[in-house]
Amino acid sequence: MRIRSLHAIPVRLPRDIASSRGTAGSPTLLAGSGGYRWSTAYPVLYSVDFETALVRIELENGLVGWGEAQAPLAPEVACSIVTHLLRPALEGEDFDGRPERITELWERMYATMRVRGQTGGFMLDAMSGIDIALWDLAGKMAGKPVCALLSDSPKSRIPAYLSGTTGSTPQERAAFAARYADEGISLVKLYYESDWSDLLAIADALPSTMSFAVDALWHLPPDKAVGMARDLDARNARWLECPLYPEEIEAHAALAAAIRTPIALGESYRTLHELQPFLGIAKILQPDLGRSGITGSLRIAKAFTGQIIPHLSIAMGPQIAAALHFAAAAENCALCEFNPHVLDTANTFLRAPLLRQGPDYHVPEAPGLGIEWNERFASISGLT
Repeated sequence: MRIRSLHAIPVRLPRDIASSRGTAGSPTLLAGSGGYRWSTAYPVLYSVDFETALVRIELENGLVGWGEAQAPLAPEVACSIVTHLLRPALEGEDFDGRPERITELWERMYATMRVRGQTGGFMLDAMSGIDIALWDLAGKMAGKPVCALLSDSPKSRIPAYLSGTTGSTPQERAAFAARYADEGISLVKLYYESDWSDLLAIADALPSTMSFAVDALWHLPPDKAVGMARDLDARNARWLECPLYPEEIEAHAALAAAIRTPIALGESYRTLHELQPFLGIAKILQPDLGRSGITGSLRIAKAFTGQIIPHLSIAMGPQIAAALHFAAAAENCALCEFNPHVLDTANTFLRAPLLRQGPDYHVPEAPGLGIEWNERFASISGLT
């Protein structure tokens, strides 16, 4: 069977920025005007919209697979890479659904720009969208969910942790988390904006049944990082995520050696090659399926002896489903990120929702990724 066509679809959906603050994709206040605005806490851009990039692959027999690249800004870039660089490398290629064939096609895509230094960033995002679509096809061809292709005994449920809180005061944010504690969720990740005392106040106001982790969003002050992290040590935080700039290997190593709280890293890196310097530093790795794909995330999980917890930010159905199938198959993964706003948005376009009941995600059981688009999806994609 040959690959007949590849299409990439940029998606941009309006969202309520105020209600999304403190959660995936917009954890801080934004300043300025226009579609992309600066964070008020540290120097990075965020979109005021919900943005992602979808990939559709069709085989000669009409079978279709769907994937998604993590593209919270400028989804047109990943889509352009798919259209101009990766489609010529894959259209017309044989595809029999074997995992080994997916690996071969991953290597073929990686080779297209390797000697030009394009081995990360948007290039890998685009590759990951295609990789997820190939796994979706492989599952459909085999009549099995993707997780069953990856493991002989995949998990059927994955514990979820709450990612972010909303509210205008620490008390309101703690109350937001408490609602999910009442449903059985026992862990919440708090985002550090600009007031460390506020973050600690939220942590201290959480229900006794709920522990917490911290995403420092890459901006702990280098001269204060150890002292701030020791505040987390004293509160038995589950992990400290992205404490420093992603390229600062030695600083991360020094911080990890000085504190008890485990360092968590991963969303800034696309491949095992990029993560290699951090394998002895981080205790938790967080590959993003929309940046590493299923193939790349499996390589990371197999090479790492610590805990794997997939990063899951702005995403629609393919990315979320891919993260769940990966988590179900990876032996060292027992937790997956959950953002209520993101899951609700993704489910708006699915015929049957991706389920989170109480403390757990349910891993989709249908062949492939196990998702189907609904009629509303045609209004944003032009494709079904």
